[in-house]
Amino acid sequence: MDRGRLGDMMSDQPILVTGAAGFIGFHTARQLLAEGRNVVGLDNLDRYYDPVLKEARLNILRQAPRFCFEQTDLADRASMDRLFARHRFPAVIHLAAQAGVRHSIDHPHAYADANLEGFLNVLEGCRHHQCRHLIYASSSSVYGANTKLPFSVTDKVDRPVSLYAASKRANELMAYSYSHLYRIPTTGLRFFTVYGPWGRPDMAIFLFTKAIVEGRPIRLFNHGKMRRDFTYIDDVTRVILKLIDHVPQGGQVAGESGGEGQAGSAPARIYNIGNHRPEQLMHVVAVLENALGLEAVKEMAPMQPGDVMETFADIDDLKRDLGFAPKTSIEDGIRLFVAWYRDHYGLTTEV
Repeated sequence: MDRGRLGDMMSDQPILVTGAAGFIGFHTARQLLAEGRNVVGLDNLDRYYDPVLKEARLNILRQAPRFCFEQTDLADRASMDRLFARHRFPAVIHLAAQAGVRHSIDHPHAYADANLEGFLNVLEGCRHHQCRHLIYASSSSVYGANTKLPFSVTDKVDRPVSLYAASKRANELMAYSYSHLYRIPTTGLRFFTVYGPWGRPDMAIFLFTKAIVEGRPIRLFNHGKMRRDFTYIDDVTRVILKLIDHVPQGGQVAGESGGEGQAGSAPARIYNIGNHRPEQLMHVVAVLENALGLEAVKEMAPMQPGDVMETFADIDDLKRDLGFAPKTSIEDGIRLFVAWYRDHYGLTTEV
């Protein structure tokens, strides 16, 4: 597909952003709108976390005349087919999913519905209605029990340690098969611990901030001996917007070694979306304490089922293909998050 031609098509036709009321979907849709693109945002506004936050994000998007909202469940096959038939999206940015590693242990069917059946409906919509590029969310969780660092898209990822991770790996395989069979260009994004303003309340930095402000203990799993590759949301959206017009061509490596990704000439790619700098959890807590001007009450806890001790993204292919380099340090990112948190929840500077 000619990249310039795809860009011309998308100047008029709307881009579909699923999960538009979610954290990454909201920021992506807002940036697309700021660039003058038309956006259809899809979300089912489920109650996995406080829907008031989702509505607040959505209200910001609704202020843009180029934005149209569709409250639809991904697993509703008929509704999804009607949506694709009505708009014939030239590009789809699929960020909706049932998230959460720990939540998947107690609620497995939610992941089958949203992450497997829902993703299949997106793939079928792209197949039958001439989508020219599908960008979809995967996760660093697919690396599972891997111990080689940094994590590379050429690593084998056949040892998931949670159902959530398994569902995201399944998405990658499903996307590859559709790229191979139907020549649909697909790009998978393995996100590494994304944080920032309007973030998810179930993620560590949001959870810690709320607990510290309220004077409650924060739980540090594996007794605080964890490292995470934290990725600031603005760096994530910069990558996504660059990738829209960076359409995979047949013959490219799909992101797996050992022959699996080399076979055929499917127009498929997978990228790590990370900061390429894992942070010690105790350092992150110290930075957060400094930004808040408060000391955390720390409660040490054992390792949780489905969790991993360290994540670290190899992003050399992003640098090569897009000239991408993350710009936001953990210190700057936490400062910006805390400023948003205080403003959004009406807190004074002196918490």
